[in-house]
Amino acid sequence: MPTTSHHGTADEQALQHTVRERTHHLLTTAGAWLRIAIPEPQIRFDLRGRAAGQARLALRGPCIIRFNPVLLRANRASFLADTVPHEVAHLAAFARYGMRIRPHGPEWQAIMRYFGVEPERCHRYDLSATSGRTLREFDYHCDCREHRLSSIRHNRILAGGTYICRHCATPLRPGPRPGLAGIC
Repeated sequence: MPTTSHHGTADEQALQHTVRERTHHLLTTAGAWLRIAIPEPQIRFDLRGRAAGQARLALRGPCIIRFNPVLLRANRASFLADTVPHEVAHLAAFARYGMRIRPHGPEWQAIMRYFGVEPERCHRYDLSATSGRTLREFDYHCDCREHRLSSIRHNRILAGGTYICRHCATPLRPGPRPGLAGIC
C-alpha cells in the first residue's frame, strides 16, 4: 500500500504533480501562440461538488486554478485531456483578451481548439462519488417558453433581481407558463 501523508497517498501526489506539469506545459504553449506572458497560477486540489475545475482570476495577486480531487482520481485520462486544458484556456483567454469576454466565448473556444480539445462547457463525469449539494429547481416562464431556475437564481429573483429570456427578451416570472404543460 502506498505511504500516506496529510497531502494524500503517493499515487495522489504523483497524479497532482502530473496535473501541475500539464498545466505549466499548456500555459507555455498558449503564451507562445498568443505571444503573451501568462502568469503561473496557484494550483489547488480542493474543489468539491459537481465542478471538475475552476479558474479564478485576480486583478491583484496570483490567479488560482482549483481542481476537484475526487473527479481527478476517477477520470484521470479525460481530466488531463479535457479539464486541465479547459481551465488553462480560461486563464489564457482572459490574459490575452481581458476580463470582459464571455467565459466560454469564441476566444476561449479558439484556445481550446488550438490545444486540440473540443470546446465543451461542461464535463460528463459520473458524479455519484462526489459529495456536492443538489440544488432545488423552480419553474419560471417568459412570453415564449418555460424555464427551470436553480434555487440560487430563484433566491436572487426573490431579493429583487431579474432574469431575461434570451429568446424573447421578456423577464422570467414564477410558475409554469399559463395554458401549457411541460417545459420546452
